[in-house]
Amino acid sequence: MKINKLENKSKRLRKKLYLGEFATFGFHANCQLDADLGGDFDTFLDDIIRFIESRNLIAGGGGSPEEMSLFLCSNQRYGSATQDDRAALQQWLERHEKVSEADVGELVDANYQA
Repeated sequence: MKINKLENKSKRLRKKLYLGEFATFGFHANCQLDADLGGDFDTFLDDIIRFIESRNLIAGGGGSPEEMSLFLCSNQRYGSATQDDRAALQQWLERHEKVSEADVGELVDANYQA
């Protein structure tokens, strides 16, 4: 069975497989940091977690005081991250004092990435 083909798949199956109208989208975010291992990095982590939760998103990934790589998607079961979420994170990262460089990727299917 080819996952990406929608024809001959019932609504129930599309929902189970997160296909078609049930697809969920997220995006990657990478940033370079100027933080030390102590308080600076901990403060940055607290700040970004607070921001992510305020947008009703969840994130997976990690990093170090030099760089961070995350994948973000909606906290809702069939919800998706939006272009507004991407733009807001890009602006937030560019304004944060500990971030020296930021790159926020395009929306991609969170379940079927290439």
